[in-house]
Amino acid sequence: MPDARYRNSWFVIAVLFAICAAGFSAPAESATPAESATTAAQAAIAACPETDSGLKLPAGFCATIFADGIGHARHLVVAANGVVYVNTWSGRYYGNDTPHAGGFLVALQDTTGAGKANINDRFGETVQSGGAGGTGIGLYKGGLFAEINDKIVRYTLSAGSIVPHGPAVPVVTGLPLGGDHPMRPFAIDRDGSLYVDLATATNACQVQNRTTHSPGIDPCTELNTRGGIWRYDATKSNQVFSPAERFATGIRNAEGFAIDAADHIFVTQHGRDQLHANWPERYKPEEEATQPAEELLLLKQGGDYGWPECYYDAIQRKLVLAPEYGGDGGKKLGPCADKSAPIASFPAHWAPNAMALYDKSQFPAHYRHGVFIAFHGSWDRAPYAQGGYNIVFQALAGDHASGQCEVFADGFAGAAESPDQAAHRPSGVAVGPDGALYVSDDVRGRIYRIVYRGAAGADGAAATTPCPSAAAPAGKVSVDEAKPPEGTHPDAGNADATASLPVPEGATKEMVALGDRIYHGQVGGAACTGCHGANATGTTLGPDLTGTHWLWGDGSYAAIEKIISAGVPQPKQYRSPMPPMGGAQLSSDQVSAVAAYIWALSHRAPAASRTSGAAN
Repeated sequence: MPDARYRNSWFVIAVLFAICAAGFSAPAESATPAESATTAAQAAIAACPETDSGLKLPAGFCATIFADGIGHARHLVVAANGVVYVNTWSGRYYGNDTPHAGGFLVALQDTTGAGKANINDRFGETVQSGGAGGTGIGLYKGGLFAEINDKIVRYTLSAGSIVPHGPAVPVVTGLPLGGDHPMRPFAIDRDGSLYVDLATATNACQVQNRTTHSPGIDPCTELNTRGGIWRYDATKSNQVFSPAERFATGIRNAEGFAIDAADHIFVTQHGRDQLHANWPERYKPEEEATQPAEELLLLKQGGDYGWPECYYDAIQRKLVLAPEYGGDGGKKLGPCADKSAPIASFPAHWAPNAMALYDKSQFPAHYRHGVFIAFHGSWDRAPYAQGGYNIVFQALAGDHASGQCEVFADGFAGAAESPDQAAHRPSGVAVGPDGALYVSDDVRGRIYRIVYRGAAGADGAAATTPCPSAAAPAGKVSVDEAKPPEGTHPDAGNADATASLPVPEGATKEMVALGDRIYHGQVGGAACTGCHGANATGTTLGPDLTGTHWLWGDGSYAAIEKIISAGVPQPKQYRSPMPPMGGAQLSSDQVSAVAAYIWALSHRAPAASRTSGAAN
């Protein structure tokens, strides 16, 4: 349903219509506000008959669920005949769940004009053939290009079929895999240059990845094979990865690409994580949530965009020296003064996973020649409110950004914006030949189709919602507010919440209650929920802590306490290490309290506990 802001717009239109009509008809009894609001709502439903998308859009825009349940949908592209091609992924990022049956590539087609795909064909590599899917996908001169495992392949598309029937031809092989960012998104320009993002294996090129006070490797040898954009030829086959094809460097993770008519290449940049977690004496707890900014870069050959020595300070709006390389919390510049800064910035950790240039005329003129960016949503803003989980529009003027970005589509996550509870997370965005905007979701495999059905000739600028400033404060700690009975102290609600939990030998109920508050970020500045989820049932970054299967230790109170204190530098099944005390500065009593709380969660009665978890 459109929200109140958009209903108000329809209400104004309804009133103006009524005024005009009064000049050409006999006097009639004026409509009441309630009747006018009903009329406006009916008009909105008539313009957007499909109201099941759950999205919040500017006035005049409508969304349909084009497809659903197709697997962990990543990037997508739309062919000239309107067929939507999607690459889907699998593996540890999704908890090693069972991949969708059939090939990892999906072809979707709407032959009825209903805004929903009635044809859904799968092809490409399968689990049985050794495939795991991927992120990148593209079209160029009759060929469909897709990332699969360590290569990019090309399928030939023939007339009369929406899926290829011939074998995949390797275009590039031997791309480096593993580490924090194993995805390989790419873009192809009109001359056939294939630009591939080889994102970093680590967070900040530390000697020990994501570990408190671990220094940066100097020079960062990872940059020889990762942390930049590589260029190949989309018209050639069997090219082999090598450092020689590096086009630009110093880019931690550039998942989104857009190329305009003037051949400007724009890429998004995921800023680094864990400034406070790894360097707590130099950064405040709230700076974990607010630094550094996400970035939009103008890609140039030979460009150096700063990673790992630099990060973009959201408040100062400049590149500053990272703590792993001698930075002091944002004052020193060092070599960063000579690196290439972004052309636009966005709130920290929103995770810009994809980007598409809008060059069609179906949307109002306001949106022409700007970019839509799919923000997958944050985890490292915990224990403060997470952010992103939306589609943002950024206007461009030539080779630079124009004005502040706007939140274009929101509501994907549903009731809770967090990695473990979000219903849907935007992971890809593409523009169809008819000007429709398509958005993919990698939680439940949903594809959205967004079109404009408002007034013809409307500019579209009046209905926009500005993005929060990248320099905005973290806000309050994001936990469900306790609602204690009247007459009790404010912490009574939290105490009640843990009253039914068991208590390990050597601890007390008060310790379990304190551990609950520490886990949820109310005490000690801990960010446990960012990796393990608000309910401790796990996310793609950290395991379920409520079960009975343990990867480390025996699940005893003492073992849990030891793991929290020491951290997990080399996790067995998850891509990111856990720093000691989760990166927080906890006292020994606080560590004991968190351990008591985790023990209690994993020892609840079966009716209240899960049994399939695996504590890291």
